[in-house]
Amino acid sequence: MFEFVDILPYAMLASLAVLIFSGLPVAVLLAGLGVGFCLIGIAIGEMPVIALLNIPLRIYGSINGSLIYPTVPMLLFMGMALEKSGIARDLLLALQHLLGRVPAGMAIAVTLLGILLAPTAGVIGASVATLALIALPTMLEQGYRPSLASGVVAAAGTLGLILPPAIMLFFLAGRLRVTIGHMFLAALWPAAILIVLYLLYYVIAAWRSPPKHPDSSAVDHWSFGWSPWQWLLFYVRGLVLPAGLIFLVLGSIIFAWATPPQSGAVGAAGGLLLMLLNGRLTWPLFREVIEGAALMTAMVFFVVLAANVFSYPFRFFSGDEVVSQMLGSLAFGDWGMLFTIIGIIFILGFFIDWIEITIITLPLFMPVLRDLDFSAHLGPDGSGALWMATLIALTLQTSFLTPPFGFALFFLKGAAPPEVKIGDIYRGIIPIVGAQLLVISLVIAFPLLANWLPNQVFN
Repeated sequence: MFEFVDILPYAMLASLAVLIFSGLPVAVLLAGLGVGFCLIGIAIGEMPVIALLNIPLRIYGSINGSLIYPTVPMLLFMGMALEKSGIARDLLLALQHLLGRVPAGMAIAVTLLGILLAPTAGVIGASVATLALIALPTMLEQGYRPSLASGVVAAAGTLGLILPPAIMLFFLAGRLRVTIGHMFLAALWPAAILIVLYLLYYVIAAWRSPPKHPDSSAVDHWSFGWSPWQWLLFYVRGLVLPAGLIFLVLGSIIFAWATPPQSGAVGAAGGLLLMLLNGRLTWPLFREVIEGAALMTAMVFFVVLAANVFSYPFRFFSGDEVVSQMLGSLAFGDWGMLFTIIGIIFILGFFIDWIEITIITLPLFMPVLRDLDFSAHLGPDGSGALWMATLIALTLQTSFLTPPFGFALFFLKGAAPPEVKIGDIYRGIIPIVGAQLLVISLVIAFPLLANWLPNQVFN
């Protein structure tokens, strides 16, 4: 017999799907729906009053003991220190001068900057807008076509989503129940192939339509009167130290030299040290870094807490079983189910950030994903969780770049100079999306791209 309580999981999903386009903050929406449906459950006698009072305990239990959550604020602080203090701009100048005589040297420099600033990619809009403000005007001044320059900046700004120690990989590892070190290594090979494809495209595009001015022109005036020792100091401060800090944090997590929170603390302290060595550790700037990291941390954790509030009544009313039954009734088979879930995540990426997707959507799909059997395709040493986590990360990055709704493209347009039109951005991003789809296809066809490196490092 069909009862009113059986409707509640469907009502929760429908309410979320409709109200998410209302313009309300997602965290407020999730928490409001969670508490509201708890009250409905209490009113109809299907949920005890004590269950509502258990929500704070549930939130505490879900966060307490996790190695992921304490690490996030410290990595965000490190990224903010690199960004707000101007170290990122120095890093771009060092790379630009180093690659000045290389075809598409500025495009390569911007890509490398995106790699080294991966920890700042806590929110996709912030990382894309930051790179646009730092690099896009310089690329246009050097004669790069607006379409190519836009594609370079958008691609570099989203690289931080899939490159360790990206914040998104921490959350994916937690949701798919794999260790953070394994998750980092699984993402490395696909990310490396993607970067190589980017750089090949930039070099070919610059060769076919060279920039009007040489890449080194913007920094030639820096070299006047500089001794080799001054240049060496410039490279050490602008390139070696920031890169060394990133690799230290990454290596300490992968090789278990330290726990993730300890590695995050090293990153935060290293960011402060770099500010000091560059003469930028002033109280106003330090306060700005603290405020920026605190704001981004609060936003991330507000969504985490609100998602726990939403999931409590949803699971109490057997909502996870409802989702499993709905997807299972499609009878697509394992491959069809995987592509369906990947497609849903891809479409969601047009409208909401990765934080909401990994924290809200993935838990709904987890019972289904765990039941999928790809053992014949993965081989005896393959990990389905690592493979699927890598696919999800690449899918989200591709979604944020895909016109006309790509999340990153609108942030890029907002931060770009007026002469860069939305059509330029769309034209410039099409080859980038092509490279993304190629890498996703390769990872689907060859799971070893995600599984080989973790197997080699961790036996």
